[in-house]
Order: sequence, then C-alpha cells, then structure tokens
Amino acid sequence: MSRKIHLALHPYGVGGPGQHGLWKDPRIAKDASIDINYYIRQAQAAEHALFDALFIVDSQFINATYPAHYLNRLEPLTLLSAVATHTRHIGLVGTASSTYNSPFNLARRFASLDHISGGRAGWNVVTSFDTGTSRNYGLDEHLDYATRYGRALEFVEVARGLWDSYEDDAFPADVVRDLFLDPARLHELNHVGEHFKVAGPLNLSRSAQGQPVIFQAGVSEEGRDLAARVAEGIYAPGGSLEQAQDYYADIKRRTAAYGRDPEHIKIFIHGGPVVAATDEAALRREREIFEEDNDLVRNLALLGRSFGAYDFGAHDLDAPFPDIAHLAEKGGRTSAAGIIERARAEKLTLRQVAASANEFRRSPFVGAPETVADTVERWFAAGTFDGINLAFRTEEDLELFVDGVVPLLQKRGLFRTEYTADTLRGNLGLPVPVNRHTRERALAND
Repeated sequence: MSRKIHLALHPYGVGGPGQHGLWKDPRIAKDASIDINYYIRQAQAAEHALFDALFIVDSQFINATYPAHYLNRLEPLTLLSAVATHTRHIGLVGTASSTYNSPFNLARRFASLDHISGGRAGWNVVTSFDTGTSRNYGLDEHLDYATRYGRALEFVEVARGLWDSYEDDAFPADVVRDLFLDPARLHELNHVGEHFKVAGPLNLSRSAQGQPVIFQAGVSEEGRDLAARVAEGIYAPGGSLEQAQDYYADIKRRTAAYGRDPEHIKIFIHGGPVVAATDEAALRREREIFEEDNDLVRNLALLGRSFGAYDFGAHDLDAPFPDIAHLAEKGGRTSAAGIIERARAEKLTLRQVAASANEFRRSPFVGAPETVADTVERWFAAGTFDGINLAFRTEEDLELFVDGVVPLLQKRGLFRTEYTADTLRGNLGLPVPVNRHTRERALAND
C-alpha cells in the first residue's frame, strides 16, 4: 500500500510513569538513564529496524516521589548530539520547553543538532507540565494556560524565523572574488511580539532538511490548536480505537482549517507492546508488569503530578476527594479536570481516585507477533495514526518486536524495507520548508 507506518522509539531508562518499578529488573542497569551507551544501543537497534525516530522526553522539576528515570537523566539535546555521531538515518527528537527557554538559544541548539546529524533533528515543543519548574527559573508561579500556549506559538514562529536567517546559497565561499558570505542572503529577524523581542540573525545556516521538524503533544483545546497550527508531528494520547480515531480526525480537520495540508502532520500514538511466543504468555506478562508497579504510594504520587506535584499525603484517604480544582489551571488541566469530574460524579474517596488513576488497562498491542501485527494493521487502516511511538521495558523486549512484528508489517507492505532519505523530513514524507526570504524574492520577481 502507498501509506506506510512510521515507528519511533521512546526509551524508558530505569523507568518513567507507569514503569516505576522497572529499575528493579535485573536486566536494567541502575545507571541506564545517564549511560550514553544505553541510548546509543537503543538508537542503533531502532535504526537497524528502520525506525523513523528516537524520542527523548524531559522535564525540569522533580521531588522524591518522581519515577526513577526522572530523578537522574541526561539533558535531551546533549544526549541526542552524542547519539547523532553513532547513527546515520534515524531521526533525533528532543523535548524542550517553550516556557523555560529563550528562542535564540534554543533555536541555535536545535539547529546545531540538525547539522551534527545531517538533517535529522526534531523538537517536541512542550509548555511544561510541572508547575514546580517555575521555581527553578526565578518565578514564583507557573504561567497560566493561555499565556503558556500563546508564548509557545510565538516561540515557534521566532525559532522558524531565526532558522531562515541564511538563505540556502548564502555562502559562496568564492576565493577568487574574496566572498565567503553573500550579505544579501543574510537577514535579521527584528521580531517584536507579545512575549519576545529578538533581533537575530542566527549565526548558523540551514541544514539538509531546511529546519528541524516540529513535534507537539496537544490534548487540551489550546494544545490541539497549537498542534494544528505549527506541528509537523504529534504525540497523541491513544486510548481506545474510537478515541484515537476521533483525535486523529479532529487534528487533521483543524490542520486543514488553518490552510495546511493534513498529510503534512504525522500523528503518532503511544504504544507499549508486549510480545511473546503466544498470546497467552503475552497477556500474562502484561498483567505481571502492571502488578509490579501497582502500589498506593506510587499511585498517589502519580495522581499528584496532574495537580502540580501536589502532595496528597496530608489528606484522609477515605474522605471524599479534596477540592483542589484551583491547582489544575497551572498543571495538567485536561487530565486534572477529568479526574475531578469523575470523582464528583461517582462520589469517590481519595483512595478510590488514586486506585483508578492506575487501573489496569490492556494495551491493544499485546500478543504473539502475528496478533500484534494484525492489531497494528487494523488500527492503521481505521484511521487512528500515522505512526506509533513505541516504549519497551528492556532491550530484549525491543528485539522481540523488531524480530517478530516488523518483518510481518514489511511483508504486508505496511512498513519500509529500506530508508528512502537521509533526513527526518524525508523519511516522514514532509516537505523541506522554502526559506521565507527566498520565497518572497521569487514572488516579487513573478
């Protein structure tokens, strides 16, 4: 078939949300999250399997209740720059906050990764989920939703403007004419907006793919709108097949409403496959994984993250869920609102809400290789995703998927059998953005 599935890899290290006990697994090195060789091996294995990208998440606030991986991990762009020198084709997508960075600095860092990797960089734009981050940057309070998303939109616009500082032919490097730079192809930005004032130009040329690929993970109305306006890749929440279909259709519809080609935004759902020799063995292992991570202390900490790392320890576990709706606005508003609404409607206690926050929910991608491949094919045909962002507990689990499921997808014509491009944009089927100044000159000369 003409449409092909895109696959990305999201390494867990010693265990993130939903994988709190992973560090106890004897197959996991206790320093995996800060071991660059762990990430290089993961990236090379994914590249060998022809994956599109390696995806690195990040946050900048912790307390002692956070998952093990969050407590001690490498900064994404530093990590990905190291991985870039040990890979050739796989995309390198790093998370960075538009709330707690400056556009010039971050644009330069991502452009540098883009050059180091030969055009394989991607930026996952986040507005920062953890309210406590503000205190690490000299602010008393986390910015509200409207401000954060308004800032994010302007931030991306500024970054893209800076990435267009040089036109593609700006450096003739002509010794005979004593001309290294054509000054007519260098452009200041001179941006003055609501949140930023940036003169430019950026002191780095465009890469082989023009600009880094913009990713986003929009769930709220503001997040979905931002994604439809600027994103080229989206990390979607997943859920049931019907929920994934609704999200997919909504984002594609919003994208078209902004005058963009819906094919130029690739939606990745989260996938945590469990592959085993038989369906029964895989289902049994999935349940075991859940039980390994299921305890009240962990569930309360997980619940608290939706409310700005709120400590529920001061509340009576068997009393009605506390009235803390005011904390949702500057935390994970969408998830927090859903928690509060359900607690009120069903008159749940704090203990019951904490338990329900970590209810056992079967992944659709569990079973023998043939079963998992069948499900992937069915979901793809149903219009739920363009790609899957895959997370595996161990390197052995990644190998089981690569050796068992990927060949079946290839045999069915659903996944590539070789890389068709050297850049992330090329492998995702995204266009190289024309430099805005080159485009304006061409229009003026028509």
